[in-house]
Amino acid sequence: MNNQPTATFNTSRTTTATASGPAVKARQLAHLQSQLSMLSGHLADTDSLVRVTAAQAGYLRELGSWHAGLFMAASKVLGEEGGKEASREEERQ
Repeated sequence: MNNQPTATFNTSRTTTATASGPAVKARQLAHLQSQLSMLSGHLADTDSLVRVTAAQAGYLRELGSWHAGLFMAASKVLGEEGGKEASREEERQ
């Protein structure tokens, strides 16, 4: 039986440790630049979505006005009919 532990090494860690300082800094700056460009794209998408949402808010306001008008008209019609039915019931009694 072999009771000796097996050794495993992380090769990516050793290559990072052996790389020179300026090369690591250049790689990190390149990575940050790519992240910055991705962030800029996402901000442009967000700006576009906010503009569309602002336009849709106006349409929702108009739709709400239409619905309020329909509800008021319906309540007026139903209120008049309800009043007629109530007066008919009073006449029957």
